[in-house]
Amino acid sequence: MDQPRPKPDTDDPTRPREGGSFLHALGTGVITGAADDDPSAIGTYASAGARYGLAFLWIAPVVLPMMVVVVYVSAKLGQVYGKGLFAIVRDRYPRWILYPLVLGAFTGNVIEAAANLGGIGAALNLLVPVPIPIIVVAAAAAILGLQIFGSYALLRDIFRWLALALFAYVAAAILAKPDPAEILRGTLVPQIRFDADFLSMIVACIGTSLSAYIYTWQSNQEVEEEIALGRHTLRQRKGATDAELRKTRRDVVIGMLFSNMILYFIILSTGATLHQAGQTEIESAAQAAAALEPLAGAGAKYLFALGVVGVGFLAVPVMTTGAAYDLVQGIGRKGSLHARPSEAKLFYGTIAAVTVVAVGLNFLGFNPMRALVWSGIVQGFSVPPLLLLMMLMTNDRAVMGGRVNGRLTNGLGWITTAATFLATACLVVTWVL
Repeated sequence: MDQPRPKPDTDDPTRPREGGSFLHALGTGVITGAADDDPSAIGTYASAGARYGLAFLWIAPVVLPMMVVVVYVSAKLGQVYGKGLFAIVRDRYPRWILYPLVLGAFTGNVIEAAANLGGIGAALNLLVPVPIPIIVVAAAAAILGLQIFGSYALLRDIFRWLALALFAYVAAAILAKPDPAEILRGTLVPQIRFDADFLSMIVACIGTSLSAYIYTWQSNQEVEEEIALGRHTLRQRKGATDAELRKTRRDVVIGMLFSNMILYFIILSTGATLHQAGQTEIESAAQAAAALEPLAGAGAKYLFALGVVGVGFLAVPVMTTGAAYDLVQGIGRKGSLHARPSEAKLFYGTIAAVTVVAVGLNFLGFNPMRALVWSGIVQGFSVPPLLLLMMLMTNDRAVMGGRVNGRLTNGLGWITTAATFLATACLVVTWVL
């Protein structure tokens, strides 16, 4: 994506000189890509397929390059500058720009975490006859306990394989035997309607596939990996070798390809089953699970619950921790998952507070499946301004040095930025009119 640049710090023995094996990246990419499709994404894509059928398949190839470029530039920011996203914004921009962006991203993370906890509760409620709010409280307590007393790595290792249950949508879509000509037409010929419902679904799909929490999490995880390698000072973390950036590009492309494939097949399976049967509104987890019946029959609810719980237990810690990153960096404080709770009280306190608020929102009586879609819309409105700043920063030599964006990254990045602004602007216009 970027033109080759001179390697910085090539004599540093702690910097990896190889990009890792392709097979390792493939395995990591499959898991990461599946895990990126959190409960909010599953609910949004399933609702899109049920409502608009195979005519909505075009959204997958359209957002794929957007997903790749957004995750790549956020990763590159953390790798090259050595700080998380909002720490960089604080260094480079005035407070009147910083604080609204932090507030928007923080609020989006809280709402997304609440919706995803509700999605976990709705999915488990298919298997356990316990009220959804009680399941939400138990799930949140388990996640928070592992974050504070265990580690996210432990949580990831426990639940990341469950995310592979989402591949059941691939098999279900094939077994539903949709019309190949209709699939081809829906994939290659965008059918756009300028009404509020349709544009809301586009913004929700963009919001869930390009969620703001991905930006902050990705940039901060690059920093966390640097710290894990013993690079504790900013001077040690600054810069990136050609091998590191190649590995990042490869991992991002593989991960987003698999994530996008899941997006595509969720819409295809729900479009070929629910939409074809006239069930165009998804009001419950049971209805969303019904799209898997061509594959699993009566066991569809088990597959659906397995996938949602797996990605939910992966995604919720990302959102609550992402909110903590946003807050501490926005006010100029430090916070890291490598620090003990006693060493980073504000950081871990924010994680706990966000979890409590997210749980509380589930007691307001919102429909969990509808909440998943609306959380995507909220995220969709925070995408354009953050993406604009990311593109400006990755073209700023004071931030990136010689690692500014190449032509391909800039082309894709600016098209993505313009597209996200246009989609949200069109939605606002339809609301006003």
